[in-house]
Amino acid sequence: MEHADLDALIDRCAIDAAPDELTLRRLKKRRLVMRDALQRLERELHPQEPA
Repeated sequence: MEHADLDALIDRCAIDAAPDELTLRRLKKRRLVMRDALQRLERELHPQEPA
């Protein structure tokens, strides 16, 4: 749920007339870190079958 909240917050910040670029970059970086963590967990739960 936090990932979706970050997406919404980033969208709201980007729409502002003068968005705080530093805050926007930090939010985007946090979203990427969270996405990578989710992908890592999914790989652990569903490992690929050996070829």
